[in-house]
This record gives sequence, C-alpha cells and structure tokens, in this order.
Amino acid sequence: MADVARRAGVDTSTVSRALNPRTSGRVRPETVARVVQASEELGYRLNVLARGLRTQRSRTIGMLIPDLTNPFFPPVVRGVEAALDEADHTLIVVNTDDDIDREERSLRTVVDRQVDGLLLATTHLGMVRSAQGRTPPPAGATVDFGGLPVVLVNRRSDGDVAHVTPDDHQGIALVVEHLLELGHERIGHVAGPADTSTGHARAEAFEAHTTAAGVFVPGSVETASAFAVEPGRAACAALLDRLPDLTAICAANDLLAVGCLSVLKERGLRVPEDVSLVGFNDMPLVDFLEPALTTVQVPQYDMGFRAGQMLLGMLGANGDSGGSAETRVELPGRLIVRRSTAEPVAT
Repeated sequence: MADVARRAGVDTSTVSRALNPRTSGRVRPETVARVVQASEELGYRLNVLARGLRTQRSRTIGMLIPDLTNPFFPPVVRGVEAALDEADHTLIVVNTDDDIDREERSLRTVVDRQVDGLLLATTHLGMVRSAQGRTPPPAGATVDFGGLPVVLVNRRSDGDVAHVTPDDHQGIALVVEHLLELGHERIGHVAGPADTSTGHARAEAFEAHTTAAGVFVPGSVETASAFAVEPGRAACAALLDRLPDLTAICAANDLLAVGCLSVLKERGLRVPEDVSLVGFNDMPLVDFLEPALTTVQVPQYDMGFRAGQMLLGMLGANGDSGGSAETRVELPGRLIVRRSTAEPVAT
C-alpha cells in the first residue's frame, strides 16, 4: 500500500479509502482515478483480511431475523445497511425461522465468523443476556458469546440491553382508542408469542387499555405460537370459538391479522361489517388486502438505521456518522385507518 501511495502522491489512508467501494465516494474522483491507476500498475489489491488482523476488527456485524419471508424485515435491514455503510462495515444476515434452537446455533455461527457486534431482531426472553455473556444461558443453551456488543431490533429484554423498538404500548393505545371511538365494546386480541417481548408487551398493553376503558372481556386474549399467518389462523379460530360475539379483533402484527382475515372470511363474517380488524406494523402490501388493513405504522427503515448507528457508537466506529449515545429507543407509531374497520352493525 505504501508503494501505491508514493506512486499516486497520497498517503496510505487515502489509498485505503479510494480502493474500498464503500468509502471511495469520500475521496475526490481524480484522486480515486490516480490511486486505481497506481494500484493496477503495481498489481496491488486491498487486503481486507490483513486489515482485520492489524486492527483486530472484522468490520462485519451479524444480524439475526426471525422470518426472511416477513415483509416487515427488508426495510429494517436496509436501514441497518445504510448506517453501517457510512462507517465502512458489512452486514451478515441470518434467518432463524423463529426457532429457539436454530437461534442458538445461528448465534454461535455468526460469532465464530468474528463479527464485531450483534443486531438481534429474533430473541426469546432470556436469550439476549446469554449472548452478552453476562448471565448463564437459558435451559438448553451452552454458548458464551464473549461480551460482544448487542443491540436488539424490534425486541427488548428484561435487563439493560440496548434496543430500538416500536412503542408497543403507544401503538396498542391508538388501536383501542380507534375501536372505542367507532363504538366497539367486544374487542379481542390475537397476541404474539408470550416468550417474545413484542408479544408480551402488546398483550399487556391491550389488557391495560381495554380495562381502563371498562371494556375488557375475560378470555379476549388468544396467544399465537408465532408471528405468522397460520398461527394467526389457529389463534383467531380459538378466539371466535370462545367469544363468537366479538365485533373487533386487534392482532399483534400484520401477518397474524392476515390469518385472522382468512378465518373470518371462511366463517362468512364480513370485514368490517361484522368484525373490524386491525394489525400492527404496516408491513408492505397490507393496503392491497381486501379489505385494506387498518394498522399501526412502524418506522421500519428508521428503526434499522438507528439500531445500526447505536451499535457503531458502542464500537466507537461511528466517526462522524451521527451515532447516538442513546441505548434505549422506542419509536412512536401512527395509526393508518383503512377499510378493515368501521362502526359495529347495530343488532
């Protein structure tokens, strides 16, 4: 690299930036051209592995997501990538299928690849503190992750682990308020898995807000086994079997809402005339459902970007990219009202 720098008439740090596609935009085009020409004449290529050995940093970040097919996650991942690009870091994304055993194996694999830090969008309660090596791992886990910096994305833990999440309580409050304003008093909730912070928090918020409004119905919460369509179908069917006179259903995410919509149609119940339906996340394409889904819009891209910045800040690698000193961020959502909610039909 020193030879290239001498031939191009620049310093070695400029050579490193000019030959790296992620940082070459920070160097004047004529300088990049001069460095490239010098490196070609000398047969030099930037050795990323050697740089990692020298700095003891791989400049890679591992990210675990629970469901690669869930349209919620691509905007989150894009946000993370945008933040990491600014600091010349690369993202490794691993899908866990929301399976706790696969989650443990995936964490082990990512850590073995010498990542500098972890972004976890797929965690069951108790797993995260194990990942940081602060407490013994939960039953069945035997992995120590050596104190790597960890930021949770769309999840939080019961400890002091950094996170960027939607404001679940605020979002559910918007849903309950909307349904109450329409006149609904028999409202059910299809909750996410209770061993995830998202499922637990949204179910807790639903019960709290409906109780405060005096409309909580015993048995009105049915927990799905996963944040997916088929578990949503099963939970909605069980809920309707128990409480067939519900006039509205609040689902803990949009995939669960899609499962609910399928069951309601199978049973000949019209949405929203017979049962209003609300989701959470505003994932891509829910406005193309029939009827278009009322849901809480979560700032997915921004959530990923903030999480990426937060982790870079913990690594001291954010430079002038604007990384925040905050370690617990809850982003407010907003209710997007579409055609899946309406006033209950008088009987």
